[in-house]
Amino acid sequence: MLFNESYYRDPYLTDLDAEVIRCSPEGSLCGLVLSDTIFYPEGGGQPADRGFLRTENGEEIPVRDVQRNPGQEVVHFVDAPLEPGTPVHLSVDFGYRFSLMQNHTGEHIVSGLIHRAFGYENVGFHMSDVITIDLSGELSWEQAMDIEKKANAVIWKNLQVDIIFPKEGDEGLQDFRSKKELEGKIRLVSIPDTDLCACCGLHVRRTGEIGLIKLLSLMKYKGGVRIEMVCGEKALSDYESKLDSNTEIKNLLSVKPHEVTGAVKRLLDESGEKSARIAKLNLLYFDMRVRELEPEDGIIIDLEEDLDGTEIRKLCEKLKNSGRSSVSAVLCPVSGEKDSFRYVIASKDHDLKEKAPDLNRSLKGRGGGSKEMIQGSFFSPYDEICKVLRSAFSGQ
Repeated sequence: MLFNESYYRDPYLTDLDAEVIRCSPEGSLCGLVLSDTIFYPEGGGQPADRGFLRTENGEEIPVRDVQRNPGQEVVHFVDAPLEPGTPVHLSVDFGYRFSLMQNHTGEHIVSGLIHRAFGYENVGFHMSDVITIDLSGELSWEQAMDIEKKANAVIWKNLQVDIIFPKEGDEGLQDFRSKKELEGKIRLVSIPDTDLCACCGLHVRRTGEIGLIKLLSLMKYKGGVRIEMVCGEKALSDYESKLDSNTEIKNLLSVKPHEVTGAVKRLLDESGEKSARIAKLNLLYFDMRVRELEPEDGIIIDLEEDLDGTEIRKLCEKLKNSGRSSVSAVLCPVSGEKDSFRYVIASKDHDLKEKAPDLNRSLKGRGGGSKEMIQGSFFSPYDEICKVLRSAFSGQ
């Protein structure tokens, strides 16, 4: 890699005139090699640039992807072929590019500070809606928050981000971070007192252009940790989204912004108390239903409204344990769906696991379970379900 394309010489360049050198079919697309380019090809954890090519007749051709081929040429993937020698004007979506530059440079700051503080290596890096960094050692959330504060302090200092091509023997440039052994020309990204790292990506000129770094999560991953983070415009969008959510919750609860957490906790406590009271009332109701339901042909079939899956199972279990019938079935209609019922069937005397396939086949159902209890859904009229169940367990 020679690092001599225009996107390396000036990553802020948004337009460029070039011509087609070669065009070849690449699956359903065509791959163009140009005399020069401002389109960054996917690599080093950074996605490819977006944008278009404009021909002399004004036709705009979207660039679908940009990659390096085995010969290290930059290939632009487009929908239709262009003849070699065709002049084209290149335009990059700079808003997208700049966001990638903010995030990539922010990743250098965070990884560099962690390396200096703990000696951990960045062993994995990916950029999408969020940045993920995989580290070779473990951090606590408190340590990560300290790194975040220091990273934003680096932004506020507005330090220069230098691109350096070291020569053999250059003092102070030998101890740099790198995920792999490098040969040939090496490109280093240098941020004073923060990071020195081999990298082929694009970066902002000064750290102040990043604006903000925000760490979102920290989880254990392959013997180390994985950090999710956002920078710059993405960090602002993340904050705005969370502020909108907090404002909506504040308005729903009719509290001040700083009172949201306490209000939600009170609401959860009240909800838990209500759920406990409902559970007690349900048990009383279930006991009452067990006493009043009568078996018919050796089976009790109970139709209930507005019970969830757990409540249906509890009621069916009580019916089975009461010993009042050989088989107990609880059916609950699915709201808004005709001839659709959730079911739980329990028995101590029949092998329900063996019965389930025939019942599901007869009643257009699905589900299964154990020898003593099966559950699922039937998609048949209620009267037909009752008829099939009584026939299956009474032998009539």
